[in-house]
Amino acid sequence: MTDPSTQPGRAAPTTREERLAAKLRENLRRRKAQARALETGESSPALPKPDPSR
Repeated sequence: MTDPSTQPGRAAPTTREERLAAKLRENLRRRKAQARALETGESSPALPKPDPSR
């Protein structure tokens, strides 16, 4: 019997640690992009500021 992970054309099943590491890298990239957007002022505020004259 052959191991399915050694067959050509098949990706080896990822371990839990590998999946978590990939998710952490993805999250870090997203957070860095958000921080860069905030520094450059590209993002708009989620809620408008209340009018102080009221």
